[in-house]
Amino acid sequence: MFFFYKLLNINLIKFCFFYSMGLTISSVLTRLFGKKQVRILMVGLDAAGKTTILYKLKLGEIVTTIPTIGFNVETVEYKNICFTVWDVGGQDKIRPLWRHYFQNTQGLIFVVDSNDRDRVTEAEKELANMLLEDELRDAVLLVFANKQDLPNAMTASELTEKLGLNHLRNRKWYIQSTCATQGHGLCEGLDWLSNELAK
Repeated sequence: MFFFYKLLNINLIKFCFFYSMGLTISSVLTRLFGKKQVRILMVGLDAAGKTTILYKLKLGEIVTTIPTIGFNVETVEYKNICFTVWDVGGQDKIRPLWRHYFQNTQGLIFVVDSNDRDRVTEAEKELANMLLEDELRDAVLLVFANKQDLPNAMTASELTEKLGLNHLRNRKWYIQSTCATQGHGLCEGLDWLSNELAK
């Protein structure tokens, strides 16, 4: 009888050991091959190119867009990250609604029309107000300096200054020059974002 219990105990220990090893291996494999789910909010002034960027990332092609009233939401898989991207309309009358999308946001993509010099101050104000929100305090910031193909486009370094990015404290941020219609710069921006969110 004693031998039976001893054998049972040894087998139980073996089971627990291999079960825990299985869980460990499973979690390692998930970390290696599974896709981390993250929530991304993409905002910016109207006509900055947000929806064009979203569907270029999702479909790999340019789609005909109209001004977004409300939002578009798509899942974009990139490397080891599965992004749920919320593209929210940027017209001035619906910007107050942005705050309803802040909760649980891990990454913020702010899209700027680099060619629109007349409204860069307006863009800076909207970005600054958003970054004061408590619900976004831990969100990393990726700025897409879009429409770099246009002749009057501001460079990424110009926009860094005009948006006050160098003055940000306790915020991980990156600015990437992009041309959404050609897809230039989008992958580089997502590389930075996925690396930051994988940490």
